Formats: sequence, structure tokens, C-alpha cells
Amino acid sequence: MNHKRLGKSGLRVPELSFGTATFGGGNDFFKAWGSTDSGAASRLIDVCLEHGVSMFDTADVYSDGLAEQILGEAIKGKRNRLLISTKVTFPTGDGANDYGSSRHHIIDAVDKSLQRLQVDHIDLLQLHGQDYNTPVEETLSTLDQLVRDGKVRYIGASNFSGWHLMKSLATSDRYGYPRHVAHQIYYSLLNRDYEWELAPLADDQGVGAVIWSPLGWGKLTGKIRRGQPAKPGTRAHDIAGTGPHFEEERLFRIIDALDVVAEQTGKSIPQIALNWLLGKRTVANVIIGARDEKQLIENIGATGWSLTAEQNALLEAASDVPPAYPVWHQRSFTMLNERGA
Repeated sequence: MNHKRLGKSGLRVPELSFGTATFGGGNDFFKAWGSTDSGAASRLIDVCLEHGVSMFDTADVYSDGLAEQILGEAIKGKRNRLLISTKVTFPTGDGANDYGSSRHHIIDAVDKSLQRLQVDHIDLLQLHGQDYNTPVEETLSTLDQLVRDGKVRYIGASNFSGWHLMKSLATSDRYGYPRHVAHQIYYSLLNRDYEWELAPLADDQGVGAVIWSPLGWGKLTGKIRRGQPAKPGTRAHDIAGTGPHFEEERLFRIIDALDVVAEQTGKSIPQIALNWLLGKRTVANVIIGARDEKQLIENIGATGWSLTAEQNALLEAASDVPPAYPVWHQRSFTMLNERGA
């Protein structure tokens, strides 16, 4: 397993991590992802560790905390062999302060995550969403204290706008607070908006991208094609109205290109879609999920090889869309961006 530095930090992370949204199935939304119990979770974690996938991603809202609890049970006796990343911000109760990035909520949420995970520290704590209500100074001073207290090692953001992430980084630099070294974002062949603004920011500021839903919310498996809709029991069918938007014909065009590369490489469509992401210079880690061992092994097979320049070009031509303003205007003046960031 190849390891990369997480942004501008000294922490090395495996290029693949395992996502635990499939753990628990505590409500209808997460049941569509999976309902892995602690016994099955322990086996999947062992398989991951055998193949060098030593980072596990979770969140306090996954199945209302059940995913963290199952992960905590499954890693007993293995804590020194792995990294844990979790996320806080989204609502975890009905109280007036049960959400957001306030000092009150972050401290409470971290303490509860530590209890569910049965650990004394979180390796990477990410703010799950952008809180417009709380001053970034309050949020970052709180995260600074959690790092000083030893409860958190590194901090990151998730689903932030470029301006909000940059404001947070500037605030950290001004006051000497820890910087966000990771940005957990959605990025796939199906939706490449990350490339427009967030990727150049990451390149300039040293923020490693941690990719969620790299297979386009279950659309880039090769199981959905022209005249072949998603089947019941899959996320693409059971919660079809959720997740990123896309044009159906464009999806089929991407699948056609993936078929060509699959024929050339002997790799599966999911492996190719994952490998395409691993080749991006700002991508530090791609989160894979799996309901069973077979699916997990297949996804791990995305590592250890590379697409050719021609194959990359084919996939990018099939998945390209006109960027929003001001990106289309900026791309007209290549002499102003010699690095190609």
C-alpha cells in the first residue's frame, strides 16, 4: 500500500482508507448503505490491515453514533496498528446546541466520539460541514485546545467552500492555531467540480484531499447502464433521490469509456474509477466502502498500478463538463497559471 503525506503535515496515510458508513444500518438512510455488525466489521478491518489499509473513517452521525460504536468494538487490541478519522458538526440530537462548530458542540461531540470509539485520541478530526453561524476564531481556538489536550492529533474540514476553507487557514496562520491538513470532499469521474476551485487551493495551501463516495454514490460500478437501471437493494436504487446530481447520458458515456479501459487493463470498472483518483496530485486518500469481503478485496485492487496517459485522457474527455465562471474565463489565460494548478 502506497502512503502519502496528509497535506502539509508530517502524517503519512495509506492512499486508501475504509469508510464505516456501512456499519450499523441504524436508520433507513444508512440501511441503504449497509448494516454491518461488530463481528463482520472486525473481519473487514482485519482484511484491511492485512492489505495495508490502516486508516478508518467514520462520523458521529453515521447511524446515530452506532458506526463509531461498532468501529470501537472492532478495533480492540488493534489500536496501535491503525489511524482513526471521524467527523463532527451535523445534528446529533434535538437540543439547541446539538449541531454546529461552536466550542460547546465540538467539545461535547469529541468527548462522546471518544467514548463510543473507546480510544483516548482521534488521529484526524474533521468538521463535517461548513457552519456559517460560528466565527472561525471560536472553532479553531477550540480545535487548538483539543490538540493541546491530546484528544485530537490533526484537524481537517469536509464539504467546505473554497472561501471558507481559506478563511480558516488564514485564521490559523494569524493566531498560530493548527491548520486544516485535510479536506474530505466528494470527487469522482461523475462529478469533477472539485477541480475548479478546491484543487488549486489544496495545491497552493498544502491541504490533502480525502475523497468520499469515489464511485459517484454507487453509480460508477458498471451495474447501471443504458436499459439497465439500478437494482433494489442498492444505494443507487433505494435512496436514488439523494447524493450528487448528474446527467444520465453523461454517466453512460463515462461507463463506455471505463469499458474500453477495462478491456485494455483487465481491471474492473470500480478499480479503474478509483485508480483515476489516486493519480491526482492533491488527493492524499480515497475512502472505499464495502458490505462484504469480496467487494473490499476488489476495491483494494485499485492500487499498485497506474493508468496510461492515453487512458487518463479518454476518461477525462468522457467525463468533462464546461466549468462554472470564473473558472472558464481563467482557463483562457494559461500564461497566468504556469503550474497548471
